[in-house]
This record gives sequence, C-alpha cells and structure tokens, in this order.
Amino acid sequence: MIYLQLLWVFVKIGVLGFGGGYAMLSLIQHEVVDHYAWMTTTEFADMVAISQMTPGPISINLATYVGYTTAGFGGSLLASFALCLPSVIMVYLILRLFMKKKDNPLMDNTLKGLKPAIAGLIFAAGLSMMNTQNFSDFGRGQHNISVIVCVLSFVASYFFKANPILLIVLSGIIGFIAY
Repeated sequence: MIYLQLLWVFVKIGVLGFGGGYAMLSLIQHEVVDHYAWMTTTEFADMVAISQMTPGPISINLATYVGYTTAGFGGSLLASFALCLPSVIMVYLILRLFMKKKDNPLMDNTLKGLKPAIAGLIFAAGLSMMNTQNFSDFGRGQHNISVIVCVLSFVASYFFKANPILLIVLSGIIGFIAY
C-alpha cells in the first residue's frame, strides 16, 4: 500500500510542480508532512537543508529521502522515478507539439502565462520555510541571528551576486559560533 501512496504522491507532485524543485517544496511539504505525516516539520526542514547541499535537484533528493524513510531502497527508487515520470512525458509531448506549432501565438501566450504561477509557487515555498524550526530565535527580546543571517544572505546573493557556496559556509560558521 505504501508503494501505491508513494507513486500517487510523487506523480501528482511531478504533474503539478511547475517551476522546478523550489516551487515543488510547498507541494512536497503538504503531502509528506501535513497529509500523510511521513515526517515532521522539523525533519522536513532538515531534509530541505541537506537536499540543498547535496548534488542534484532538490526535489529529487527530497523524493529519494522520503521514499527511503517510508519504504526503504525500493521506495526511494519509486519516489524518484514517480517524480520524474510526468516531466519526461510532458517534455516529450510538448516538444512534439512545439515542433508542429512553434509559430502559433497561443503557444507563446501559454508559456508566458505560466511565469506568474511559477513565481507564486516559489514564494509559497519560501513562506512555508519561515517557521519556528528554521527561525527559532525570532521575536522581541531574542537575538534574531537566524533572521539577520537570512536577510544578509539574500542581499549578498541577489544584489551582489555572491557565491552561494561561500554563503552556505559563512552561514554555517555563524550558526556554529552563535548556537
């Protein structure tokens, strides 16, 4: 039964998760933490952090981890495969359609219409990660170090195009010293 649930969950996420791994985070969290309770919010936040540091797409890393923790090695293979399957099918079909209709304005407008949806999914994923597990020192009378590190990392990355690996290492050092 767990294999069918894993297959259903990750095929559904693969179909609905436009915009890449970060856009899928809120969908994965809803299914894995809220709906099926395969892991806690804290475990999910930890796995997101680990998935960002390991090679490969974050959504595949999360699917592999969820599959492994719920159904072992076979579950990890199934969850990863199920997440990728809709994308492979859609890319194949879209490429066939695009080659036939590449000069059609409807095709161009459809692709432009997906951009706001992708931005919204990424924003929702960012909001869902702003919780007490990730910002445990936030609030009046607190040090707010995690919030300061988050804001400084964003500013350095977005405005100054700082190296993300350097930001991760510096944030880890600050966290180690502060906590």
